This record gives sequence, structure tokens and C-alpha cells, in this order.
Amino acid sequence: MAGPHDDTPIESMEDLLAPFHQAETPRAHFRVGTEAEKFGVFADGTALPYEAGERGFGVTTALTRLRDQFGWTPKREYDDGPIIALVREEKNGKASITLEPGGQLELSGATQRTIHETCEEFRTHMTELRAVSADHDVRWLGVGYHPLAAQADLPWVPKLRYGVMREYLPTKGSRALDMMRRTATVQANYDFIDEVDAVRKMRIGLALSPITTAMFANSPFSERTADGTRSHRAAVWLDVDPDRSGMLPFAFEDGFSYQRYVEWALDAPMFLIVRGSETHPNTGQPFREFLKDGFRGVHATMGDWTTHLNTLFPEVRLKNTIEVRGVDNQNTSLVCALPALYSGIFHDEEALVAAERFASSLAPDELIAARQDLPALGLKAKVGTRELSELAVEVFEIAKAGLARQANLNDDGQDETIHLAALERLVRAGQCPADALLGEVSNEALDAQSIIALTEMTASH
Repeated sequence: MAGPHDDTPIESMEDLLAPFHQAETPRAHFRVGTEAEKFGVFADGTALPYEAGERGFGVTTALTRLRDQFGWTPKREYDDGPIIALVREEKNGKASITLEPGGQLELSGATQRTIHETCEEFRTHMTELRAVSADHDVRWLGVGYHPLAAQADLPWVPKLRYGVMREYLPTKGSRALDMMRRTATVQANYDFIDEVDAVRKMRIGLALSPITTAMFANSPFSERTADGTRSHRAAVWLDVDPDRSGMLPFAFEDGFSYQRYVEWALDAPMFLIVRGSETHPNTGQPFREFLKDGFRGVHATMGDWTTHLNTLFPEVRLKNTIEVRGVDNQNTSLVCALPALYSGIFHDEEALVAAERFASSLAPDELIAARQDLPALGLKAKVGTRELSELAVEVFEIAKAGLARQANLNDDGQDETIHLAALERLVRAGQCPADALLGEVSNEALDAQSIIALTEMTASH
């Protein structure tokens, strides 16, 4: 896919479709890329600031120490701009560490052949992160919604598009700022062979999305209180921006294709246009209109198209990969379960056929309706008359069989189903991770230390 600074003009629909065609990958070269966000807090529960401040440590401190001690290279949006990301070449490609609007720190891992490699990469990341932050007693939390901080407690990361989003998105949804600054997720990215394969995987991923969200529900706390939800993050996403998020009902219709996704993206409003260090906020202008008329003398490039595709937030997103997005961040023992689950489905043809058959048995309108109930009910929410807990077990069976057939073994001779084991135990008991967290607390109001103890991420499983 073109980079955000590609100034090639867009001249046709073929140009808009090109990033997807260029991303097509032979099955033998399939990989999985995993992204995991996390919240940093001091031991007393105070959120990390962006700059170091009076306590001597902030998000930028972590970035500069990672650069100096572990060979990461800083990235800036423009010359002399602040560090907003780090990159490093790994044995399987380039990894990056990026920042979300409220200072959430995200590892975007290199593309890995197996989930064993994914887990090893994550363990290395957490070891490095703890090494650069332990002297200030910083803890990193693996949950889907900030369990301690109010909006006023969090910093703003000075990334160009975040300033525009901060003003625009609250006009589209009342929970937009919470989405930006108080949510954290695990995402997994998968290759596709061609358009037919991409369509199959998009439909399956979208159909399974409510089930997946419920089985990974892991955000029952907000502002130090057990707030009655299983996934507060999922509740937030119901009220963000309907123009660029949700389940994409058109994906279940006959004729879904790259072009149909592009048509939807063309009608979605933009955030801004970036030219060097200059930004041109054009909130609300559909990309289709920008492509036709430009904006204040600025005309559409392939870089603008890439940027726009990255500002769309459906539950499953089509870019140069199929991106599964609808999951809360997890504690360390579960963080590899999402990439494992969909590797079992998407990387094995027999599992893909079974998942396609299973997904087609679920009514899209009932799946969309389930999204309203699952933030509070978790796996007890229903699709039609069936509980998500029942459906989740069927998804596990398909994924486990796919992983077993792939037979990617670690040094101990174990296949990748080991990365599903902890979550499967919960799901077969009718529970999501949030239920397990709630089982450890005895009252609604909690102190910061108790929440940190429950949710802190470590370097080992």
C-alpha cells in the first residue's frame, strides 16, 4: 500500500483499487501481524503524562530509553517534530511502537509465520518496556478500557491528526474522546490471496465479530469502579462515528467486492490533509468530493487515500491486510489468543470453509443487534435465540482444528492451540476475562493498587 507521503495523483477507480490488488499474497507466504495497546500508570494509579514532568517519567521517556537501550529508531511526522513512534528491523520484518491519543503505547509487531513467534516478540517487548520504566515504578495495564483515569487525567499525544479528531469526532458521537484516550485493543492482521479470498475473510470476520468481542471482553472497570459492564470498550464504540465504524452490513450482500468497500470509503468523511508539516483540516468532506474538487487548492494523492483508509474504523478493516479489530486488550496470558484464533480459521482452507458455513447460519441483523447487549452481558448476550457462549465454543472448535492441521510446533513440540488454552477454559465455563476479573473483587469501588494487581501485564505467561 502507498505510504502517507506518496504524492502520486489519483486518476481512476483502478488507482483506488490498486492497494488491495498489490497486497494479494500467495498462501505459502501468509503471515500474521499483531498489535497490542496498553496503558501506563505509576504505582499509585496516576496516568503517565506525555512529557516527563515533575515525576521524572512520561511516555516520551519510555520512547527515548527504548531508542537508547534497545536500538529502536525514532519517527517524527515532520522535521524537528516530537517523537511519535519507534521502528526497528526484526528477523521477520519491521516492528513499530506507536502512540494512541491518550498516551496508550502500542506494539505493532513484525509479521510472523507462527503464533509462537508472535508470543516471543511480545515477551521481548514487555521485557524491554519494563526495563526502561521499572525505576519509576511504572506499571502497564492489559485491559480494554482505562480502569483508573478520568478524561481530565490523561495527556494528549501531539500527533497531527489527533488534534483534528479531538474537535471533529465529538460532533459524531458522545463517546468519541473516550474511544481515543481511554480504550485499548489487541488487533490481528491477515493476508489474502486475491479478491475472492479477501471477501470471504471479511464476511467471516464481520460475522464472528460480536462473538469474538464477547469472548475477549476484558474491561469491567472505569474510574476505579466495577461499572456493570463486561466490555466498557465495546460500549464506547457504539457511540463514536457511524460514518466510519460498525459492522458494514453491505459486506453481507451479494456482490461485495474491493470496489464496494472503496465506494463506502469514498463516502466516508475525511479528517485532514497533510503536506509536510502543514495540515489542512477538512472534517466532514467525503473523500469522493475531495477526489473530484480538491480542497482549497490541494488535490488528492495516493498518500491521501492511504491516510483516509487508516482513519476508517469498522470492526474488520480492509487495507493491505484483513484487520480484525473488535477486541479488548488482554492480560499477558491471553494476548496471543486473538491472533491464534483467526490464524486457525484464516490460514487453513478446511477451517475457512467451516467458518464460512457457520457464519452464513447467523443472520446479519441479529449479529448487529447483539452488539447492543454484549457490553453488559458478555457471553450471555444472544444472537437470535442462541447465547454467544454457545456460539463461541463452536468458533473455538473450528479454530483449534485449523491450528492442529497446520501443525506449527514450538521447541517443546506443542502446536499453536496452546495459545487458546487459557481463554478456552474461560469460554467453556461461560465466562469472558472480565468475569474472571470481577470474581476477584468483592465490592464496586476499588483502590488503584487492587486494579493494578489484577490487570498488570508482565513479560511472561
